[in-house]
Amino acid sequence: MKIVVISDIHGNFDALSALPEDYDELWVLGDLVNYGPQPAEVVEFVKEKASLVVRGNHDQSIGYGEDPRCSARFRDMAEATRKFSDAVLTSEQKSYLRSLLPRIEVQRCETRFFLCHATPSDPLFEYRPAASEKWAQECAKLRAEVIFVGHTHVPFIRSFREQIVVNPGSLGQPKTGKPDACYAVWESGRLTLRSYRYPIDKTIEKIRLMPIGKRVQQELIGVLEAGGLSPG
Repeated sequence: MKIVVISDIHGNFDALSALPEDYDELWVLGDLVNYGPQPAEVVEFVKEKASLVVRGNHDQSIGYGEDPRCSARFRDMAEATRKFSDAVLTSEQKSYLRSLLPRIEVQRCETRFFLCHATPSDPLFEYRPAASEKWAQECAKLRAEVIFVGHTHVPFIRSFREQIVVNPGSLGQPKTGKPDACYAVWESGRLTLRSYRYPIDKTIEKIRLMPIGKRVQQELIGVLEAGGLSPG
């Protein structure tokens, strides 16, 4: 069985539609919307293709009209694109975002999985880096052998005795220092982190057409091109 796991698409339909893998199941770890120019197209793709989807903080923001609690450097980008996402998504698409669960536990091929967007104890908002020792403490409380998380946009795999924590990174707004879309694959018990190029120029042109300020447009473009924010 082959499972492709993606996270943090953030309205980047060009990256999503260029996904180069076939799969038996597609799992999505939240944040379908905001930042990118095509949140509606992303929601429809995920509704049609994904087997499992958990809710992210940006999905919560659009679904319930709440603050996504972004870091200071991303606050203006998040607010401008939140208004855009709210305007272009239909009531049915917002209802879909509200229907997503914050946590999912499931078994496939005798392996138990746990899925959330941020962390098991705070599935929507906690920003926990890969090196944190809290992962070991929290994994010990779960029955799952494989724990999938997102939110940080930085891919990693960490092992703790009989358990593994996997962050596939961000498909639509990676923070790896390069623009390649990131994802993970679980196949026959083997986990791999992968990435690929997508037509980022198309996404940039669409961002330039978004009804948001030019400064925010340029910041969004800079994040995509650089694979993260510049220092300072």
